[in-house]
Amino acid sequence: MVAISISLLRQYIYYSPNNHHCCYINMMPNMSLSTSSSLPFLSSSSLLPPSFSMQCMRSSHRSSFILPTLLFLLLGFQAMTVASIRVDVIRKPVSTFPAFREAPAFRNGDECPQPSLSPPARIDIAMTLDANYLRGTMAAILSILQHTACPESVVFHFLTTHLEHNIITSIRSTFPYLNYHVYRFDSGRVRGRISRSIRQALDQPLNYARIYLADILPLDVGRVIYLDSDVIVADDIRTLWQVDLKNHVVAAPEYCHTNFSKYFTDAFWGDAELSKTFNGRRPCYFNTGVMVMDVKGWREGGYTKMVEDWMMVQKHKRIYHLGSLPPFLLVLAGNIKPVDHRWNQHGLGGDNWEGRCRSLHPGPISLLHWSGKGKPWLRLDSRRPCAVDYLWAPYDLYQSSSPTLEE
Repeated sequence: MVAISISLLRQYIYYSPNNHHCCYINMMPNMSLSTSSSLPFLSSSSLLPPSFSMQCMRSSHRSSFILPTLLFLLLGFQAMTVASIRVDVIRKPVSTFPAFREAPAFRNGDECPQPSLSPPARIDIAMTLDANYLRGTMAAILSILQHTACPESVVFHFLTTHLEHNIITSIRSTFPYLNYHVYRFDSGRVRGRISRSIRQALDQPLNYARIYLADILPLDVGRVIYLDSDVIVADDIRTLWQVDLKNHVVAAPEYCHTNFSKYFTDAFWGDAELSKTFNGRRPCYFNTGVMVMDVKGWREGGYTKMVEDWMMVQKHKRIYHLGSLPPFLLVLAGNIKPVDHRWNQHGLGGDNWEGRCRSLHPGPISLLHWSGKGKPWLRLDSRRPCAVDYLWAPYDLYQSSSPTLEE
């Protein structure tokens, strides 16, 4: 207790014998104070940094005697009883934010339109920004730019719940030539609508930002490709961009051989009204981590409210288990534009802790997707990778600050 008191006194109090003032220092917000053990007291206010404010109280001659005496006794007691304890120095914590290598500059080929970035000439891609998945986002961006003939025509739209300086700085320094915009997604829009799912990662508000793309993106964005952060694009993104949506608001690879009923609970299928939802359409599973969206059509059709309405049903009567996917299926399954399966080789993040690594499906692949619990950067770092994780590794721009041994 004495040691704590002395530490506080040494950092925040100094005594001015000339004008009999007892002064204490108030640190401004977000500032840290560092003191030297060789200067247990500040002898002059000129030593205070400008970021500190000082408040002084006029003291009497009696109190001016008591204070130094008290300090002397406390310091003397500390020297006799806790000589092994020194004055603590408040140090700035070491940053653990990942560093990334700078990516090369990618230029348009001769067949590309001039990068005026007018809506007909550009390709709009939306992704979320989160510190936990930033390493995956960086790899995804690199793969997109590396495999398209028109990289300067690609515009990225990043959604994030917090405009963190470190994240934005990392994007800027890693991709100095990238054309991008960052938007803040208000997590308050979904907090009252999110229900607990089988995985905590699926319950994060940012996982629901894709529902609000039509509300967040500028009006001149008529179409957008939404991509999760755990993908690698191994083909020209323009091919996916040019899919003919016809009268649909979403295009994605769909999987009609999947047991669709497993995505909803018995409470859903047992309710006569709810189970009629899919009447008149053939519902098939599709993964919302890779979608082409008609932003204008989504906005005009009121699809955001449709998805939100199902989320509120879920709050009152548990009808599904998985995060943001089921309400998309309830609204759109059986009514999307199918895209070739090569554009979402998903499920590669299947858990490998019990030796259940996923293998690639036969046939050509344009996009690899590590959906599931196992992320390639985590498995590679733990030295327990799946074979498919080595397909992700060449796009990893992470620059480790700790030395590693070559195996």
